[in-house]
Amino acid sequence: MAERDPDHVDLILAQWRRERPDLDVTPLGLFARLFRAAHLTDGALAQTLVGHDLQTGWFDLLAALRRAGAPYELNPTQLMGATMLSSGGMTKRLDRLVEAGLVERRPDPADRRGTLVGLTRQGKATVDKALKAHMANEERLLGSLTPVERRALDDLLRTLLADLERPRDPS
Repeated sequence: MAERDPDHVDLILAQWRRERPDLDVTPLGLFARLFRAAHLTDGALAQTLVGHDLQTGWFDLLAALRRAGAPYELNPTQLMGATMLSSGGMTKRLDRLVEAGLVERRPDPADRRGTLVGLTRQGKATVDKALKAHMANEERLLGSLTPVERRALDDLLRTLLADLERPRDPS
């Protein structure tokens, strides 16, 4: 395996190994790299979306509606599950997207107390155009990994997430 250039996390690990040689800091390195990669890619991905007049966080909500399929609508509870937003965060974001003309709310015919949120024509066109740029940006960000490395990373993260998402016995 080729020698890799050290990254920011290597410095942190070296410092901890010097200061606390009694501890195995390997897990810290893995999580630090995951968090740092997420933080850095989040900023890079957001830059692309700004070029499509999408504020941070709007794309995820619009994408959830778009991938729901025609008629591109979900109720707020389904949207919260698809985007991991809180109820308050969802309401605020939906208000802004309605103001921007990208989504609309309408009564849910299957539930008199419920509401459906759907993409407008403008919202669908915006998310479709942004998705193409977003995918190209993700491809660019993964450019340092070979196809084999990408598959390996994807498999490893899938295994980790499956375990982390599994319900735990509180006792």
